[in-house]
Amino acid sequence: MEIGLATTMREILEAYPAAKVGLFQRYHVGGCQSCGYEPGETLGSVLRRNNIQDPIEKVVETIRSAHEVESKLHIGVRELKSRLGRGESPRILDLRTPEEFAAGRLPGAVLLTPEVSFEALEAWPKEDLVVVYDAEGKTSLDRASWFRAYGLKNARSLDGGFRTWKGIEAEAAEAKKKKPLLGLQH
Repeated sequence: MEIGLATTMREILEAYPAAKVGLFQRYHVGGCQSCGYEPGETLGSVLRRNNIQDPIEKVVETIRSAHEVESKLHIGVRELKSRLGRGESPRILDLRTPEEFAAGRLPGAVLLTPEVSFEALEAWPKEDLVVVYDAEGKTSLDRASWFRAYGLKNARSLDGGFRTWKGIEAEAAEAKKKKPLLGLQH
């Protein structure tokens, strides 16, 4: 696909879905109300309104390589479990409602509130692993991208969210039940 100043954001996002993350990471465009855009808005309009001075070639490169940026925002449940099992202590932020949080959460998770967001941005070491999750992994990617754009260099989204975490826990519990105890086999 040829991308130019007259290309709409809809066309760009249909061809390069990760462009939303890439543009936000590089230019702080599209991640919130103040810097958002409409699907029918042209790339040229978005660049002018946001006072982006990079040449169009650089912007197009950002769009086309956005999948690489987005891939670095993910962490799988098994990888997180492995890290926790090795004694690592990532900061884990739960995006769900207070009621969902109270009903069950990841070990060490903190409910993300505006106060926690400000604390994270102002006081947490910028290199710390920060894992953000929601119920199914749908909104956490945007939040991880937001934290990265504001300086938390290792913010990541938990693939599949809490639902996948619980599913893998259930699989592990089932496998443990099926495992014979040593010395009790006949």
